[in-house]
Amino acid sequence: MTSLTQSDADREVRAVIDQIYRAWAANDADAFVVPYAQDATALLPGVYLPNREAIRANMKVAFAGPLRGTTAVHEVDSIRYPSSDTAIVIGKSATIAAGQSEPLPTSRGHDTWVLSRNDDKWQVQAFHTSPEYWD
Repeated sequence: MTSLTQSDADREVRAVIDQIYRAWAANDADAFVVPYAQDATALLPGVYLPNREAIRANMKVAFAGPLRGTTAVHEVDSIRYPSSDTAIVIGKSATIAAGQSEPLPTSRGHDTWVLSRNDDKWQVQAFHTSPEYWD
């Protein structure tokens, strides 16, 4: 395993998350899950997705339906490394509807990403999002 400085690791981890959001902008569920491990999990409000295929299938339906034409914005607040090959990322995200320039307040969320590095490649192991605003 190659040793990375924290700034190098931060750049690589951010690049993985950026790749996912570029796939979202293209509404491409297949590209969306490329950085996810086979056994990655995702926890969305009211939805548990137990593996990469479930995440892909969920995003395919979403991109064909309620998320069609949307983009998402994200901001990384912090990255910490419990070990040299594990990253925990805390951030914020929001969805922008097609034809809009700003996200609705109800689309804003707080996110947790867990990534691991295997063979010098970072992969998403787990993702969780929680709404910023409650009804």
